[in-house]
Amino acid sequence: MSWRNWAGNQHTDPARTVLARDTDEVVGAVRAAARDGLRVKALGSGHSFTGIAVADGVALRPPSDPASVRVDGHRVSVPAGLTLRELNPLLWAHGLALPNLGDIDAQTVAGAISTGTHGTGAGYRGIAAQVRGLELVLADGSVLACSPEEYAELFSAARVGLGALGVLTNVTLATEPAFRLHAVETALPLARVLGELDELTAANEHFEFYWFPHTDIAATKRNNRTVADGPARGRVAEWVGDDLLGNGAFGLACRVGAAVPSLVPRINGLMAAQMAHAEYVDRSYRVFCSPRRVRFLEMEYAVPRAALPEALTGLRSVADRHARAVTFPVEVRVLGADDIPLSTASGRDSAYIAVHVFRGQPHAAYFGAVESVMTALGGRPHWGKMHTRTAATLGPGYPGFSDFVALRDRLDPEGRFRNAYLDRVLGVPATCASPT
Repeated sequence: MSWRNWAGNQHTDPARTVLARDTDEVVGAVRAAARDGLRVKALGSGHSFTGIAVADGVALRPPSDPASVRVDGHRVSVPAGLTLRELNPLLWAHGLALPNLGDIDAQTVAGAISTGTHGTGAGYRGIAAQVRGLELVLADGSVLACSPEEYAELFSAARVGLGALGVLTNVTLATEPAFRLHAVETALPLARVLGELDELTAANEHFEFYWFPHTDIAATKRNNRTVADGPARGRVAEWVGDDLLGNGAFGLACRVGAAVPSLVPRINGLMAAQMAHAEYVDRSYRVFCSPRRVRFLEMEYAVPRAALPEALTGLRSVADRHARAVTFPVEVRVLGADDIPLSTASGRDSAYIAVHVFRGQPHAAYFGAVESVMTALGGRPHWGKMHTRTAATLGPGYPGFSDFVALRDRLDPEGRFRNAYLDRVLGVPATCASPT
């Protein structure tokens, strides 16, 4: 069965595809792969732009039955292949919610935590920081349940494990009482946003902004918890914001900009004003997440929070040279530090800068120049978004990198969970002279 990711830039024809209904079927698939000399990769929803999930042997879909979700107080045990889109309403029905989410909900739970999906908020951390327990099938077919108290080293590393340590079959997440968010979306002068960024991130629980290249406009988003009634986002307003303006008109703008680059500054100015003009109150997950139907390619880097001004200065210069036909905005978010070895926020408060191009547009020069700016500032690339870094250049940026690789080598000495992407970013185990 052929496989292609959402953006269409990664594809593969695995030797076989297995849709596992439970942990036992995952164990069987891993053991059968070992018997046949095949490698195994777990598939998510295909929303990574890198080759992190590309399988050349067995493409394995982990259990995903929503009926197996179990709630115990504020902790919820979920099958690893369940999507956030399915999980969020289930949590809400139990009066629960995740404290922070990214801006899409199509990912599986395993995919979201394994690649470091993060969201925004100076006082918050990524989704993986909410993990309280994991069940993994290891390369030898054994099953381990790990937590901070049991197999603590594996638990710590596997929260953002890149699919390199084993196949996740179940994830226990910490939640909190369900809450609503008051969303305010406003277009402001970029200079004002940059000048007041510390105040804006401190005054709002979840703050982010989008800068449209070749303009001086920032589309800001402020999401704060509320118990008060507020303006509702009706179905018509939602359709206009998400479908007509957020996807329909934006898709048209991308096509026009690609065809006539001289129009891009005017198009970007109009889109910034249109897309940042809303105020409403809704369930948290409905505010955090928005549909993405205009297909694109993306690179995202996390830099130390204090380096954000310098990063944006360099990015604006890059955009002037290499993004003349780019209508996609640059997304800027902030996040608190965590203690997960391969998290992009490991050990430091971070600022995230994401650049995008319309699918089919040239991107190598733009992304390459952005990467140079971010790397010089100690940037760490998102594991699921495009970059060219290797183990040799990534390792020094993560205090726990060598320990993670050593753990991977102990757990999977034959390289059962390897693929080309993991070989590039983690290196090839010393015991693997050739693919198995």
